[in-house]
Amino acid sequence: MSWSEKISGSDWPATIQSVAGTIVVAIFAVTFVVQAFTIPSESMEKTLLIGDYLLVDKFCYGDSTFGKILPYRRIGRGDIVVFHYPVNPSQHFVKRVVALPGDRLRLINKKVYINGVPLQESYVQYIAPDREPYRDDFPRTDVPAFEVTARWWQEMRKLVEDHELIIPEDNYFVLGDNRDDSKDSRYWGFVPRENIIGRPLLIYWSASNMNNDLPVSPTVGDRLYHLAYAVTHVYQITRWERTFRRVK
Repeated sequence: MSWSEKISGSDWPATIQSVAGTIVVAIFAVTFVVQAFTIPSESMEKTLLIGDYLLVDKFCYGDSTFGKILPYRRIGRGDIVVFHYPVNPSQHFVKRVVALPGDRLRLINKKVYINGVPLQESYVQYIAPDREPYRDDFPRTDVPAFEVTARWWQEMRKLVEDHELIIPEDNYFVLGDNRDDSKDSRYWGFVPRENIIGRPLLIYWSASNMNNDLPVSPTVGDRLYHLAYAVTHVYQITRWERTFRRVK
């Protein structure tokens, strides 16, 4: 008996209903619950690496319609969040929340202080041997601020009191774990609450930097070429020790 014969007659409504149900569940999951995300830079090393592929929980902070009527958690200090980059909302960034609305923040020799108390940040790495006053003793309004957006430079200066930055309502201050090589809130400002998509749950796949592994080719930058290379070399490029690791 062929497949079409098996689902003929009275079986068709049940089959259509099953397929439709699967599609609805998939659409619901992608729209409201989880979203795939790829790490594009070194700013969160060693917590997250370039080539980590994440599943992001969009439900936990109540961003969706369903999240607003069901239990959800508040954004907490120390949470890793995925958000729309405030300077260009079409881009997705991932950083760690270090200061909440109402907090008073400052950095002293790279160490983060919140309301006068130093944060314990075992996940942070420092790689730069040099010292940059703006980066390492933020907020500084008396030193050149390279790579800082003009809008943030003006806004920041109005929110500094006694060498501390005051975090406004419904805004969050985020930093990369790779603290010396991260363009974060120090350089472009706060993340508004509405920009936050969710938090990473799981690294479902992790691949070594294919840009280093790819042979010289005129089509090396083409996404289809990268995809073909990844499929044919999946065992070699997969970082198995990171795959299916929870993000924290």
